[in-house]
Amino acid sequence: MTVSRVINGEQVVRPATKAKVDAAIIALNYAPSAAARSLAGGDELRIGLLYSNPSSSYLSEFLVGSLDQASRSGVDLVVEKWDEQTSVKAVVDHLLRGRINGVILPPPLCDLEEMVAALKAADIPAVAVATGRAPGDLAAVSIDDFQAAYEMTRHLITLGHSRIGFVKGNPNQTASGKRFEGYLAALSEANLPVLDELIAQGYFTYRSGLDAAEQILSLLDPPTAIFASNDDMAAATVAIAHRSGLDVPGDLTVCGFDDTSLATTIWPELTTIRQPISAMSRAAVEVLVRLLKGRRGAEMASEHLVLAHKLVRRQSDAAPRMRPRLGVR
Repeated sequence: MTVSRVINGEQVVRPATKAKVDAAIIALNYAPSAAARSLAGGDELRIGLLYSNPSSSYLSEFLVGSLDQASRSGVDLVVEKWDEQTSVKAVVDHLLRGRINGVILPPPLCDLEEMVAALKAADIPAVAVATGRAPGDLAAVSIDDFQAAYEMTRHLITLGHSRIGFVKGNPNQTASGKRFEGYLAALSEANLPVLDELIAQGYFTYRSGLDAAEQILSLLDPPTAIFASNDDMAAATVAIAHRSGLDVPGDLTVCGFDDTSLATTIWPELTTIRQPISAMSRAAVEVLVRLLKGRRGAEMASEHLVLAHKLVRRQSDAAPRMRPRLGVR
């Protein structure tokens, strides 16, 4: 009770006692739990959305879902940007000062171990979204990235493609590895070789997609299809194909991943994997609110929701060297 009175600035504590408490706080590097203080006082929950995502189309859908569910759940949503120039400690200290009760971590922060550890040390619950793994001590919402990429690669093989290029996602995200593994598994199942020259490293940005597509399409024997790990890089691949005089999908099939708004704003519209980004962010808010109000069993703290994905066909895929009939999707 004495410590609580000192922290809350009450004047009933003797100066000598207050000095001892202040010294102990400094020695222990103690910071009060905003979540515990808010819940104890019956205040409205404040949750943070901490983002660092190069894809504006992905982020916009994520924000829409988060804001909508926060409103439905009666919680305040505080949106904060993080970049590598800001230390993780500074970010966590800022969250504590802002009395943030819990945090949503979209990619790539969902896989930043330093951030996850710092939030745990500060007793700030978090939910990781779109991570390729379910951390044992962190709640998560994701899709099955391996299965989704496997299904898209199988789809391309079924169309008749045997030389299928692949643009990897950013290696700092575990979902990237799962998508690449799904691509490899489908090739192996079909007894197709894995050709290193058909695989290029991307970073989930449009610019990296341009570089990767140029690398693959400059080959003497280029692929008849390219599967990019997100829609931004797939759109960049379509741009390079057009610049090279290739028809999509007549000369080159291009497929993406995510089904962001970009997939239907370019020509031709992208065949892609629909990752329910808005639904995932809504689910993350729901999980976090339950977690905070439960304060908090180990089972709930490691809850992992896997939402359904869908392969969506549009105009950017066709059998090799065959153009689709006009008006047919």
